Amino acid sequence: MESNAKQHKLDLRYLRMARIWAGNSYCQRRQVGALVVKGGMIISDGYNGTPSGFENVCEDDNNVTKPYVLHAEANAITKLARSSNNSDGATIYITASPCIECAKLIIQAGIKRVVYGEQYRLTDGIELLERAHIETLYLNPDEENEPEEK
Repeated sequence: MESNAKQHKLDLRYLRMARIWAGNSYCQRRQVGALVVKGGMIISDGYNGTPSGFENVCEDDNNVTKPYVLHAEANAITKLARSSNNSDGATIYITASPCIECAKLIIQAGIKRVVYGEQYRLTDGIELLERAHIETLYLNPDEENEPEEK
C-alpha cells in the first residue's frame, strides 16, 4: 500500500494531468478532463465533447450545451469498453465533480475511488458515490505546493 504522502502527491499529479487533458475539449463553456488509473498506469482518458463523427461544436447558437455532448467521465469509461482493459478497482481523476449520470457509470464500471478538482454546484453525483461506498476526494491542485524532488 502506498504511503499517504506518496498517494497524495500522485493524486495531485494525476489531477493536474486531467486538467491538461481537458484542454483537448472543443467545448467553449467548460472543459473537463478525466483519467482512469489502475495499477499505477493510466488505462483510459476522456474529455467532454460530441460523439465520434459529430462536429466538434458543443454549444448551440444560444451558448447552451447540446444534449448529446458526452461528459469526460463517460468518454473515459466507454473508451475502456473498446479496449482490453477494465476499470475494476481503479481510480478516476476528474477536473470537476461528477454529475449523477456519470456517478452511475462510475459505480457500474467498478471504479473504487474518485478524485476531483472542482466542486460542482450539484452534489447528487458525489452523494450517490458515497452511498455506493466509493471513496471520494476533493483536491484543489492550485492550493497545494508540491515539493521539488532532488
